[in-house]
Amino acid sequence: MQFALVDIIGILIILAIVGGASYYIYREKKKGRACIGCPMAGDCQRKKAQAGACSCSDNSKE
Repeated sequence: MQFALVDIIGILIILAIVGGASYYIYREKKKGRACIGCPMAGDCQRKKAQAGACSCSDNSKE
């Protein structure tokens, strides 16, 4: 099998992106954050009312 250098570089870039995203999620979960990437920065009304509940995915019910 013969790979072009462009293919190898592309695969390495994709692996770096996926690895970086996985590490970011792991690090945030270890800190105890429930809403990773929440546009409200974890300051939504439902989270204030119920400890641990996150309404980031269904903002239409607020």
